Amino acid sequence: MICVEQLKIDEKSVTGLKVDLPDSPPLLAIIGKIGFIMCGFLSIDVAEKLNVTAAVVSGVKTFEDVLKAEIKAATSKAKMRGVIVGMKGEEALKLLS
Repeated sequence: MICVEQLKIDEKSVTGLKVDLPDSPPLLAIIGKIGFIMCGFLSIDVAEKLNVTAAVVSGVKTFEDVLKAEIKAATSKAKMRGVIVGMKGEEALKLLS
């Protein structure tokens, strides 16, 4: 099943994307106006090569988990926006929305 949900970060709207996979944790991403946070299924190296504004979290199963998780890696474009490794997903989304 694929779930698309509008979420609020402060007063800004972001889009949550959840893809349930067989015998696996879900694939998750939360997309802001400027960039997005993705789960560990997606590659930060590829995101960097594509020159996108993205950060990655791991060990997440819900949108709330993504917001509470620590950023594990970020592309150079995300870092230019102020995203740093160790900050919470919600903090990073505020910078990417």
